[in-house]
Amino acid sequence: MSNMATSSLLKTYAAGLAKADLVHLLKRTLYGATPADIAYFEKKELDSIISELVSAPAGETPPPLNYYNSATYTDPQGIEAGKTWVNAAYGDGTVNGYRANSLRRWWIQRLLLQGRSIREKLMVFWHNHFVTEIRETGDARYSYRYVELLRKHALGNFKVFVKEMTLNPAMLIYLNGDKNTKAAPDENYGRELQELFCIGKGPGSGYTEDDVKAAARVLTGFRASRTDIAGYFVASRHDTADKTFSSFYKNTVIKGKTGDAGAKELDELLEMLFSTEELSRFIIRRLCVFFVHHDINEQVEKEVIGPLARLFRESNYEIKPVLQALFKSAYFFDKTYYGAQIKSPLDIVVGTLREFDVVFPPETTHLVPLYNLLNDLYNVCNSAQQAIGDPPDVAGWKAFYQAPGFYQNWVTSDTYPKRNSFLDTLLNKGYTRNQTRIGVDFPAFARQLAHPGDPNLLITESLELLYCVALSAEQKTQIKTDILLSGQTSDHYWTDLWNRYILNPADAEAQKMVTDKLRSLYRHLLSLPEFQLM
Repeated sequence: MSNMATSSLLKTYAAGLAKADLVHLLKRTLYGATPADIAYFEKKELDSIISELVSAPAGETPPPLNYYNSATYTDPQGIEAGKTWVNAAYGDGTVNGYRANSLRRWWIQRLLLQGRSIREKLMVFWHNHFVTEIRETGDARYSYRYVELLRKHALGNFKVFVKEMTLNPAMLIYLNGDKNTKAAPDENYGRELQELFCIGKGPGSGYTEDDVKAAARVLTGFRASRTDIAGYFVASRHDTADKTFSSFYKNTVIKGKTGDAGAKELDELLEMLFSTEELSRFIIRRLCVFFVHHDINEQVEKEVIGPLARLFRESNYEIKPVLQALFKSAYFFDKTYYGAQIKSPLDIVVGTLREFDVVFPPETTHLVPLYNLLNDLYNVCNSAQQAIGDPPDVAGWKAFYQAPGFYQNWVTSDTYPKRNSFLDTLLNKGYTRNQTRIGVDFPAFARQLAHPGDPNLLITESLELLYCVALSAEQKTQIKTDILLSGQTSDHYWTDLWNRYILNPADAEAQKMVTDKLRSLYRHLLSLPEFQLM
């Protein structure tokens, strides 16, 4: 840490934490910054806030459930409605399809229930890093084990994470590790282990095609078991010859091993990868692009990437210390980066639902409508090009890696109207499935603000919560006049209406007028391009 202290960008953010700073931090580390989240954290010191965000244990999470039993279809393994399928036998393609959909819907639910922890958002980061696709693994149980592996190691040790990911059945299937044998070495995982997972193609990367071939030979013999829902090793499929690597890896030779000892060659391969400085730099760059900004210029490389990579190595590749240093830094709180990212579809959908505290039906009594509503949300994200569980390819979503556009890749002539259509539907009629509706309670949201009866402060406080960029005084005055005051000049028009509603909530006319005006206000605010930024 003494070396990090010389970096001006990594010095602890010294200014007092203003509301705009807290909103920036929460929107980047959570899906949405709710009024309750802000109220909870705003009197705490930065160290305490960061510690809480990154310290929540993985814990036990309820698994995805069978929502699909119906009059015409029953789970062939006898899994009852409302019970989990994650440890059941495979069955057939039909039930696996139902289970895959259950998993996708459940994952959206976990994001909505994230609490005040970075873990769920960090899981999406690692999902984009260690990509698998539910549609390609062929077994929803494998994919569930993969998601839980992301949860287990999201804030843990990266070296352990890489090893367990290598042996995960979903990954073994997705990148052909299951087919990698001494008779027919498959280079798929050996390549991506270096190119996408550990070393990358940055300025310090120097692995070769021969290194890919050698890594593939090290990794021969691993398979996926549908009985145990896990990876395992078959010695007879393993290449027992020596494997020689390039000068980038200091001409390392991994001696071939026979029998069950062949599986231990994986440990030597990982030790070799982790002996390179570029591995730590590559991971830090990925974290900075995801959580801060894609502009990794010379100063950032020198003052942020290098010192954090060194901290990563000195911490034996523990993820948490790096995140703590990053989120407390002047670099993270550089105002240049406020509103400098375009929200991902998950940020738009999950973040908005959380910020407006949209209430979902309980799964104990409304399992089918709940899962169907979650499927509607999944479909919105999918149509906007971020299908959780199914990134477009092994490299992940382009917004997180593809220069020069990066986050701009989220917004196209096709996706932008779909993002706005979701917001408009949510704020107007809501979403209804099986006679069960979710939507925004506008008066309840406004009552969380400090001064909802003052039209100026209502707009200002709403913008502080929902936006990461400022609107001009003229814009705010125009919004107030056109929407809250119905064209009148006196602020008392809104104040009197609000007070009338508060003093007598049973006044149906006042409630309708307040609700309609608030709906119009938030529909307008969420329709502006500024809402798409974070």
